[in-house]
Amino acid sequence: MTIAAPRADERARYREDPSVWKVLRSPRLLVREALAGLVVAIALIPEAISFSIIAGVDPRVGLFSSFVMAMAIAVVGGRPAMITAATAAVAVVIAPVAREHGIDHLVATVILGGLFQVLLAWFGVAKLMRFIPRSVMVGFVNSLAILIFVAQVPHLIDVPWPVYVLVAGGLGLLVLTPKVTKVVPAPLVSIALVTAVVVVFALQVPTVGDEGELPDALPTLGLPDVPFTWETFRLLAPYALAMALVGLMESLMTAKLVDEITDTHSRKTREAWGQGVANVLSGLFGGMGGCAMIGQTMINVKASGARSRVSTFAAGLFLLILVVGLGDLVGAIPMAALVAVMIMVSVGTFDWHSIRPATLRRLPRSESLVMVATVAIVLVTQNLAIGVVAGVFIAAVLFVRRVAHFATVTRTVVDGADGPVAHYRVDGELLFASSNDLTTQFEYAEDPERVVVDLSASHIWDVSTVATLDAIVTKYAQHGKTVTFEGMNAATARFHGRLSGNLTPLA
Repeated sequence: MTIAAPRADERARYREDPSVWKVLRSPRLLVREALAGLVVAIALIPEAISFSIIAGVDPRVGLFSSFVMAMAIAVVGGRPAMITAATAAVAVVIAPVAREHGIDHLVATVILGGLFQVLLAWFGVAKLMRFIPRSVMVGFVNSLAILIFVAQVPHLIDVPWPVYVLVAGGLGLLVLTPKVTKVVPAPLVSIALVTAVVVVFALQVPTVGDEGELPDALPTLGLPDVPFTWETFRLLAPYALAMALVGLMESLMTAKLVDEITDTHSRKTREAWGQGVANVLSGLFGGMGGCAMIGQTMINVKASGARSRVSTFAAGLFLLILVVGLGDLVGAIPMAALVAVMIMVSVGTFDWHSIRPATLRRLPRSESLVMVATVAIVLVTQNLAIGVVAGVFIAAVLFVRRVAHFATVTRTVVDGADGPVAHYRVDGELLFASSNDLTTQFEYAEDPERVVVDLSASHIWDVSTVATLDAIVTKYAQHGKTVTFEGMNAATARFHGRLSGNLTPLA
């Protein structure tokens, strides 16, 4: 009975609402999820083509990856409504493999990277998400919004003037449509009407078809033509591991963001190995791999209101239908329509509350600094994973610096039955940052022969503190005096008792 209760609580915590079965039984929910998937599929096409170019492969490779991964993650993933497909972050990591060794080695790298992700999930890497502070999360969201907006700028430079009118009209439709109806997602309405205007008036503007060739056949299942040797593994493993880490970082951060938007919980460990499975399948179908797509996920969740796995599966299925069966129709969609959608997504994604003067005045300066640093590093490196890791590091350093100032030492001298006793009370957390200066706060020459150090208001966290306490005992012994530590809590006493006297002095 005592074991079953937590499992029931866990099932309730991660229960999907709406479930796939609930969506399939409700025409209203099914239409919402299917249309959301259609919008995402349309938006995925130019993105996948662009990322293929970054990776140095045929556009069809990125498109194959996108619909295979979207449909796979809809089944095996841990975060409903999140979109996984070919991404720039993964493309940048694996591009050298395609450039130097060819497409077969790239596909082998993708499969190996997927296997690494499954192993990392098994080792519990998803649990590290708890160490990402809110300030880093806000920086991640804001830098994401900026990157989405900046990515649209090239589509607004050196283009015919009707493009600007179409983008403005598309933005207007995105704002006004939800006020009229929410049955059809506003992005779909905007894309359809802007495309209709271009076709009716025969406007000469950039289209999706200008971004690259669309496939006209299904991908085939098979293994890459590479030697299965230790040398091949040594060659590809560094790229595969980098791909696995970058992909997991972006996917888990995106899952956490969707959790906050939808006020639900997701299974991060399942999402981690689900990403690995999706990448392995992508490679087996000749794809370039990928991870969670933050921009398209925001379209799906925020702009279209999707909440279930059905929308993710629909995105992959519609993408397959659009690029293979309706390539000519998709190729006629103006890029201006997609640019308008992505601009609206970037505006909606940015946390405007975080940069209000009142918010900045209220928050500790260290929190604002971490947020700004995360944004700056992401924008400089053009890599969300690097920015998040750097933001966590900066937050950790600032936290340790802040904690270091909380440890204080108070000295009193009292008369005991056997003579005077120097009594020191240590308040605060004791770790390397706060304990390094602890030795300087004792009066070794002035104190009487008996010294008592009260640690009831502190806690020992690391070996550095034990070494510092040993140094204090040694210094007093050099003056012919004895030190007694008292008031340690149980954990501190065990830790100190195990290590005290067994550490080699540095000097």
